[in-house]
Amino acid sequence: MEQTVHKTSLTDIYRERLSVLQAQQRLRECQNVSGAEFPLISINGQLAIHFCSNNYLGLAIDPRMKQAALEAIENSGTSASASRLVSGTDARIIQLEESIADWKGTEAALVFNSGYQANLGIIQALTGPGDWIFADRLNHASLVDGCRLSGAKLVRYHHKDVNHLEDKLKTAPVNALKWIITDSVFSMDGTRAPLEALVDLSEKYGAMLMVDEAHANGILGDKKHSGLVEHLRLIGCVHLQTGGFGKALGSQGGYAAGSRVLIDTLINKARSFIYSTALPPSVIAANKKALEVVQSESSLNERLWQNIHLMHTGLCDILSSANLPESPASGIFPVIIGDSAKTLVVCDDLLSRGFFVKAIRPPTVPEGTARLRITLSAAHTQSQIQSLLLALKDCIATTSS
Repeated sequence: MEQTVHKTSLTDIYRERLSVLQAQQRLRECQNVSGAEFPLISINGQLAIHFCSNNYLGLAIDPRMKQAALEAIENSGTSASASRLVSGTDARIIQLEESIADWKGTEAALVFNSGYQANLGIIQALTGPGDWIFADRLNHASLVDGCRLSGAKLVRYHHKDVNHLEDKLKTAPVNALKWIITDSVFSMDGTRAPLEALVDLSEKYGAMLMVDEAHANGILGDKKHSGLVEHLRLIGCVHLQTGGFGKALGSQGGYAAGSRVLIDTLINKARSFIYSTALPPSVIAANKKALEVVQSESSLNERLWQNIHLMHTGLCDILSSANLPESPASGIFPVIIGDSAKTLVVCDDLLSRGFFVKAIRPPTVPEGTARLRITLSAAHTQSQIQSLLLALKDCIATTSS
């Protein structure tokens, strides 16, 4: 007898799954955030100061970025209208890739439509069955997903634990293709990878090293502000650098930077590159302008670091020293509450006081480590940061009592 399945029953399956998330304090929703005067925003109609954006240098609202994008629209329209290997490659995007390679100190570079698409496509293009990947356990989801989809043997080592990594490297066949993959700055806790030790291990065990600089671009680096690789003077020691334009660089898109042979491999094998319409001319122009600004103008970077040190000092007065490093490593500050429900209460309390800080809950972070994730920008004033610190201290005390 033919079985009849009612559409409502199928829908109910998903309704039940959502109710489970809600019971676990894990149900998420998009909030209406608007405003052209960052960091001042309106969220669901309420005015607030934005403390959870990755607009680290304030470039997303920079007039130079807007002008570059507008001129590109006037000259070239609003869409590339084709993938890169059809007709979506023009002089502007070629120049951008040359600029990225120069910025990162590599032979070549390739632009992707987002950082997520970059990592997904890169790892699947460069690894496969029979290859070994060694990945930090707290790597970004884009790296995790790329590793899982590649078909390679995936070994996840304890967070920033180079001894555990070395133990795992010893288990791989000598002749196997091996990749060590890590974030340079970890997105949920703001700490830096032990990159010098990872370079040593990659050389010792004949492994290639891929570093995602998404949260280090524009923030770290002495001259070009290109990231942790430059900051530690390791240019030439890392086989592939990836990152994105949607954070400190104030625009959109992702990139890979490495040797000519690796980039040519990506052009021919990275499906997220091959089968996507190229980024529009306006975005490419804004990306190019962002690279010019971060390399020629240090004042934004200096202002950001002044704000970072102010926040670090203030949080040391609020939190136990165990929750903070001796010195700040990035513009990301996790305030770990632990319980998801309590974290949401503090988040809502802060918003009622005019501060937009996002609650980050499992499974994005490990169970029992729900947190507020504060991110700073050069656009923040010191008085705004001090006001947030006062409100945060009061909110945490109220929740704990």
